[in-house]
Formats: sequence, structure tokens, C-alpha cells
Amino acid sequence: MTTLAPARLGPRDVLRVGSAGLRTRPLRVFLSALGIAIGIAAMIAVVGISSSSRADLDRQLAALGTNLLRVTPGNTIFGEQATLPDESVTMIARIGPVTQVAATGKISDAKVYRTDHIPAGQTGGMSVQAAHLDLPATVGATVADGTWLNAATARYPAVVLGSTAARRLGISTVDGDGVDVYAGGRWFTVIGILDPVPLAPELDSAVLVGWPAAESYLDFDGHPTTVYTRSSDAAVEAVRGVLAATANPEAPNEVEVSRPSDALQARRATDRTFTGLLLGLGAVALLVGGVGVANTMVISVLERRPEIGLRRSLGATRGQIRIQFLAESLLLSALGGVGGVLLGVAVTTLYAGTQSWTPVVPAWATAGGVAATLVIGAIAGLYPAIRAARLAPTAALTTP
Repeated sequence: MTTLAPARLGPRDVLRVGSAGLRTRPLRVFLSALGIAIGIAAMIAVVGISSSSRADLDRQLAALGTNLLRVTPGNTIFGEQATLPDESVTMIARIGPVTQVAATGKISDAKVYRTDHIPAGQTGGMSVQAAHLDLPATVGATVADGTWLNAATARYPAVVLGSTAARRLGISTVDGDGVDVYAGGRWFTVIGILDPVPLAPELDSAVLVGWPAAESYLDFDGHPTTVYTRSSDAAVEAVRGVLAATANPEAPNEVEVSRPSDALQARRATDRTFTGLLLGLGAVALLVGGVGVANTMVISVLERRPEIGLRRSLGATRGQIRIQFLAESLLLSALGGVGGVLLGVAVTTLYAGTQSWTPVVPAWATAGGVAATLVIGAIAGLYPAIRAARLAPTAALTTP
């Protein structure tokens, strides 16, 4: 006696039978998918708009130096002024999360004057400092006139003036012939003037010389007096904890490290608020979408009982009926999820454009939105699929 076995449904067969129910009721499918899409679009839009706003806020907070730390020499155990090792900048640069590092070195014996006829005591509160070439990028300094030091000018008697120093010296612009100032007993050519530096106001009253030129012309000892570091926001506290020991391993107690900006704490609080808002809105959107899918599938099972009975009579197993309706639920959820993601991205882009922001839609939000709708669709379609599979063929066929 030959035992008949039901044919197995391959992936292509599951897709075909699952989409058949959607194709026969396009209006209902459109409205159900639209409900899911609106919920997902709302979540994506809020995530995208919030992320775009937060990115703009992060740029503004970065300008406040939230991740900028200063390393300066403290005092020895005898109360004397300590010094940082010459190699402290190189060692700090080796710290993994540190992204930028630059230093200045104050030249105590060098004073600056507009001419060599001004009495030595009238210094105007200005200081002469050696500077690394990447100092502007590290502290966010910009050049108001002229140019910053480069690999060539850093070796010659050329200086860049802070905004306050330029004003006190009576220099407002750098003309083509160059302007000279008298510093450390010799003339230096002014090649640039900085804008005010909010993150490092001590540079406003400084006259900055290239590190090699300071050693050659001003007898600079090479010890940095201020090391500026930037690191990733998440690692600021960790970096601060190792800066002293890294800068001066032999005497970390002789090193002072500034505390992180309060704006960093404000940024973290803002991130937590945004995260809570997004999670709450996403949960509501997915719940509404799941209820819509479940409602559509329950009604579909009730309306298609004769079809279910006919398929059972023709040899379809309960498992195949379950797979059919579960696939239909997943396809419906996928349509709504993808449509919602596209709509949310469009809304984010449009709104960000009106605010002059760079649109930012995190990849986890788009991928998570589709994945979440599939999970919710599977859960919402499970009960209708089981209910459809339990229908007896004779009872389903006799249903009016």
C-alpha cells in the first residue's frame, strides 16, 4: 500500500501563496500597510530629526571644548615649579582615544615690544610662547589675517599674534611687506593674527613662535608648559585618568590636568533624554502596527474559511496553512515597514533642510524599523495562522 505524502512548500511557493491573499485584496492591504508605514515613519522621522538636531548640537558643544583637556606642570614636593618632560606630547599622543594633541611652551625670559625703544618694563602683559603647528586644529583657533605657521616658517623668526596681543601692539593687519615686532632681543616678522580663541583665551595675549625657531633664536628649553588634548567624548574621563601618569611617568603628582567641561555632562543628559523619547515613541508605533496587522489577519481568516477548507480538502496540511497566513502577515508587515522607513527618511531630509541641518538617519533606525515590523508581524500573524490551521475542512467548506 502506497502512502501519499503532502508536497513540501519551497521558499518560492511560500512567497507565492503568501502574496496571493494580498493581491486579491489590494485596498485593504494598502490601508493596513499604510497604518504600519505611518507608525514606522513617525518613529524614523523622530529618530532622524532628533539625530540631525543632536548632530548640530554636538557641533556647537564641540566648539565649547567638551572634549578638550589641558595638561600643565604643577609643583614639586618642595613647592617649586615642576616641568613637563620634552617627550610628554609624544607619549600623550600614543593614548588610544586621543585624537589631537598640541603644546605650547612659555619662554619666560622673552618679552615682546612694538619697537626696541620701549622700556623693558612695559610688556603689556603679553607672553612669547613656542607653538606646535597643529595647535589651531586642536584648540579651534582661526586666523583673522595672514597665515598660520608652517614647516618652513616655524624654523625662522616669524610670529603669529593673538588677538589681544595684536591690539596692544597696534597691529591690525599683515601687509605684503611684513610687520616686525621686537621679541627676545631680536626682530620677528608677523605673518598672521588670530581671531579670539574661546577655548584657550590664554593664547589671545600670546605671541606664538615656531618650536624650532624658539629653540634657535630665543634659547627655549623645549619643555612644554601647556599640552592641549582632544579625545572621543565617551573616553574623556578615562583619558583624564591616565594623562598625568602618561605625561610624566616618574612624577605624575607634579602634573595638573583640567576637568572635563560641564557641557559634556549636558550632552550626555541630552542623549539620555533623546534615547528615552525614541524608545517610547518606537514602542507605541510598533504596538499600533502590530494591532493593525493582527486585525487584518483575523478578518482575512474569517473571510477565507471556504478557501482554507478547499485547500485542506486538496491535501494541504495544517503546517502549510499556518505558513501561508504567517507569510502573508510578514509580507504585509514588510510592505508597511519599508514604506514607513522611506517616508520617515523623506520627512527627515525635508525638515532638516528647512533648519539648515545635515540630515542624519542612523542605520540602526532604518534596519531596526524593518526588523521590528517583521517581528511584530510574525507575532501578530501567529494566532490567525494557528486558528486558520485548526479549521476542519468540512466545517470550513460549509461556512457561508
